[in-house]
Amino acid sequence: MQLSPKLENKFNELAGRYPVKRSALIPMMLYAQDELGSLGDEVLEEIARLLELNTIQVEETLAYYSMLHRKPMGRNHVQVCTNVSCMLRGGNELYQHLQHRLGIGHKEVSPSGTFSLEEVECMGACTGAPCMQVNYDFYEDLDNDKVDQILEQLQEGKRPRPSTVTAGSVHERLPSEVVVISKRFGMKDSRKIDTYLKTDGYQALEKALAMTPDAIIDEVKKSNLRGRGGAGFPVGMKWSFVPKDTAKPKYILANADESEPGTCKDRPLMEMDPHQLIEGMVIAGKAVGAHQGFIYIRGEYRYIIDIMDAALAEAYTKGYLGKNILASGFDFDLITHTGAGAYECGEESALMESLEGKRGYPRIKPPFPAVVGLYGCPTVINNAESLSTIPAIILKGGEWYAGLGTPRNGGTRLYSISGHVNRPGIYELPLGFPLRRMIEEVAGGVRGGKKLKAVIPGGSSCPLLSADEIDVAMDFDSVAKIGSMLGSGGTVIMDEDTCMVDVARRIMHFYAHESCGWCIPCREGTAWLRKMLDRFHAGGGTEEDISLIDELSNNMLGRTFCPLGDAAALPTISIVKKWRHEFEGHLNGKCAYQAADMIEAAR
Repeated sequence: MQLSPKLENKFNELAGRYPVKRSALIPMMLYAQDELGSLGDEVLEEIARLLELNTIQVEETLAYYSMLHRKPMGRNHVQVCTNVSCMLRGGNELYQHLQHRLGIGHKEVSPSGTFSLEEVECMGACTGAPCMQVNYDFYEDLDNDKVDQILEQLQEGKRPRPSTVTAGSVHERLPSEVVVISKRFGMKDSRKIDTYLKTDGYQALEKALAMTPDAIIDEVKKSNLRGRGGAGFPVGMKWSFVPKDTAKPKYILANADESEPGTCKDRPLMEMDPHQLIEGMVIAGKAVGAHQGFIYIRGEYRYIIDIMDAALAEAYTKGYLGKNILASGFDFDLITHTGAGAYECGEESALMESLEGKRGYPRIKPPFPAVVGLYGCPTVINNAESLSTIPAIILKGGEWYAGLGTPRNGGTRLYSISGHVNRPGIYELPLGFPLRRMIEEVAGGVRGGKKLKAVIPGGSSCPLLSADEIDVAMDFDSVAKIGSMLGSGGTVIMDEDTCMVDVARRIMHFYAHESCGWCIPCREGTAWLRKMLDRFHAGGGTEEDISLIDELSNNMLGRTFCPLGDAAALPTISIVKKWRHEFEGHLNGKCAYQAADMIEAAR
């Protein structure tokens, strides 16, 4: 196949940037799809030839990722989120409006080829719900009129102006906020290295380069920084597990595959302060003796890759990346890598599989990544927010950072607050900030003066809290004590008019869609629970189904290779336990809160 000069150059660059050629597979397919519209046999054969793979290896990898298409989509591919945060703000109605307006349904293409439409899972714009993407452009805080205006411009061949930054990430600072890693949000030219250098940028790296690796790790341990991706494992301890004496290369991975529904904090960190993440990764490399890093960015954030690549180029030019950084004798190289639509790749071992150019299946542990990780080598994987925090810790000290939070829960974190609140947004608050104040003071209270019904405290995989459980400190230990998790900090608020059966149904649709299918309890359990909850919400459930839903969920707990099975089960168990009366109310054949066919009409 004759490739265009642009695509040929990109392929050559990708084929030479990784220690193992196959790692270029997923980026190659996405770039080819961007130019050609779809992935036909010829281009797949050419990619296989370049990477020394057979076409079966290429095709079986392609089939795993939701963003890769064998058939052409429209010139304007419209994707609408109907996950929990968007559902609460009118995402279902928006999707129905688009179906009517375009005259096409899910994954259909208009006769002219101008539009195609797809209902998708969380796109990482929860604080700007309801939202949609057209190709890679985000449009947030939508209503039918705004959507119609966007469609009219697209019809005329114009590109409507996308949302400038993640909705709610730039706002007037509140007295309760403690600004550490978000201090450049909204600052003019915040993503430029000159701005970064004027605001303490790379000073922590200079300090770290003069420290011993053990001293860096000890400082991070003192900070009580716990992983911001969801698990909350102490970052300094994770770094200390990496073997010091090994002939194998070591790697630093930034997990920016942010796809937990309700969560959209990593996106503004990269779009407005990319150098902070870069600096944190170089320091991490110095701490464990790694000389190569990768930033794994979820596929839906493709525009972020351009921002990060521009920042990387600046860092190389100024000598903060590459050989002999700041004349210290330390070398570190860093590149971006794109995902292609798979929630499972947020799990660290599945992320490594994906980065190696394979399906994102989780690995059995042990061994753990610190010993056997990417390419079988010692690897540190941290969330993008965790790594973005490192410069402040090194510059101001671990004890200072620890003092911002609570015992064992150091510092601040970014909370994505969405749903039925007056001021949805991304707020930097100290660990241990009271949930009640977060809802009433920070987010401006429940919208429309309605009563609070439920809260998802840390992303859709967490057990839900009822309105009488919100007097809790938002740190890992306090939330765990009341039976839930702080998770990713994606805090979703639901008012009194929310149907909890519908919430359970929508959450299960997500996990059934995102299950990799490798282990039976997750593959079969999520599929059966999705069918049961659909039927129950539509008025076809029985009293026995209520106990069966609970039993099926409990049978998934602790029986899967990765936490996705638990992530599907835990919120479902909590909803059945705390709002069983709503399930019982559906036995009379209808939902008391909304029409049961709201989403089903779109399927």
